[in-house]
Amino acid sequence: MSLKFQGIGAAPGLCKGKAVVLKSQKIEWSSSSIGAADVDKEIARFNKAVETAVSQLEELANQVAAKVGEAEAEIMRAQALMASDPGFTEDVASRIAQSLMSAENAVQQASEEQAKMLEGLGDEYLAARAADMRDVGRRILAALTGTADRAVVLGRLQPDTVIVADDLAPSETAAIDIHNVSGIVLDKGGRTSHTAILARSMGIPAVVGLGTATEDISDGDLVIMDGNKGWVVVKPEDDLLKEFDEAIEREERRKQELSVLKDLPAITTDGHLIELACNIGSGQEAGLVLDAGADGVGLFRTEFLFIDRNSPPSEEEQFEIYKQVLSQLAPKPVVIRTLDAGGDKFIPYLNIPDEENPFLGFRAIRLCLEEKELFRSQLRALLRASTFGTLRIMFPMVADIHELRAAKREYEIAKAELESQGVQVADNVQVGIMIEVPSAAIQADVLAAECDFFSIGTNDLVQYTMASDRGNPKVAHLSDPFYPAVLRLIARTISEAHRHGIWVGMCGEMAGMEPAVPLLVGMGIDELSMAPASVPRAKEIVRSISYEEAKAIWEKVRMMTDKDEIRAYLEGLVSR
Repeated sequence: MSLKFQGIGAAPGLCKGKAVVLKSQKIEWSSSSIGAADVDKEIARFNKAVETAVSQLEELANQVAAKVGEAEAEIMRAQALMASDPGFTEDVASRIAQSLMSAENAVQQASEEQAKMLEGLGDEYLAARAADMRDVGRRILAALTGTADRAVVLGRLQPDTVIVADDLAPSETAAIDIHNVSGIVLDKGGRTSHTAILARSMGIPAVVGLGTATEDISDGDLVIMDGNKGWVVVKPEDDLLKEFDEAIEREERRKQELSVLKDLPAITTDGHLIELACNIGSGQEAGLVLDAGADGVGLFRTEFLFIDRNSPPSEEEQFEIYKQVLSQLAPKPVVIRTLDAGGDKFIPYLNIPDEENPFLGFRAIRLCLEEKELFRSQLRALLRASTFGTLRIMFPMVADIHELRAAKREYEIAKAELESQGVQVADNVQVGIMIEVPSAAIQADVLAAECDFFSIGTNDLVQYTMASDRGNPKVAHLSDPFYPAVLRLIARTISEAHRHGIWVGMCGEMAGMEPAVPLLVGMGIDELSMAPASVPRAKEIVRSISYEEAKAIWEKVRMMTDKDEIRAYLEGLVSR
């Protein structure tokens, strides 16, 4: 009898294969406490284990760089930094010295506490970093106890294997032989985990967040899965299997058709050009932008630099990351968003108070304008990196002209500080804002007069316009960008931007929705920024219509009053 599971599509693609179920790795040790005389010896054991773990991760990074790419190797290098981070190592040493714990117990407690803290913050991206922290802890524990590495098993699997596991550490995913593994199925995880990022980079379909797959699937079971839609079927019936094989063949043909477009522009049949860019959340993802045939980066989230640590990143550390991404993608433009903390993105060392309504509180540009030295440090790092590529700086959650002017003052101060030190800054740096607060869309005319570009963040714009918490399933139906009120705000933003001679893009989820592409082209959008995997299909849609046809689509939609009618009409256009 076949079984069907629904999870989260974390890496696109269809595949089938035989399941290999990996049980959770158990690392055991005998002693939980030590004597006072053994403290120095135990700390030395811990330090030696950290050295071993760091060495293993650096070696794995070199293997990943050769097998997948340098950008993906940075995930392993970041874990090596986590393992040797003074905040973590001092915490472990303190537990050993003050509580007379064994090194194993101290590592287990310290790494698990950090991981649980990240998971409890209510943010998918931060929760995904918990897996990295646990991976680091496991690796150090394995070094302390002499436990064999599960990654060795992953490198020796048979062809057409579908890995089924509770979770996979990023270092384990990196050890996979891509020639033998056709898919990954996990009980845990999300789209923003490093394991998901690696799976996408390696071209391995993945479905995560299934909950009980390891209990319900057995070794050798035939598995078919769709990494796009997030479903998995075990022991499929013959009719479904035949249907699925045909779907795989169709997907392969579609990949070939879309690959032809990689180096072609997103231009309508009558010559209207749209920039297609990518949203990325770390420096490691820059390679995906090039692979997708995108025109640049429309949103580079910088929060990853500020989390998983006990103090903010230095200006130098930030500079190196920004420089790497700008250099790798030059001369393509890279829009880098300044720190968007607060709300659902908690950073422990910042002075962010507990709030009843954090999404409406002390966050994003509001926080940065209070934490001025932190803000200026980021701006200085960005400006120092500006000579290595085409930099565009974007301020998040600007609600009115006073916030924009205050942010620009900090930008000018940072620039003046660098110039007084003789540091070269590019003269073509554009400064823009995200339009994600309704007040900003309503007074787009005022804001457009004092910045170089807009980028519409539809996720929050929808949330604030419809008064709906996008994380609350009870009101999830309201989190839809096709509501007429939202479309009117988008249209106003675009028209006012163009009236003042600045360009306007979109970096929210709507930008990558197939039904939205012809509509947004018709509304006059200049740039669409989306997940790298969405770029080829968006390019195909743009190249299949004329600008005049797209404008007619918008004229028809603007007369509609029901979001379901709008969505059905647009879905009908792109499904032809």
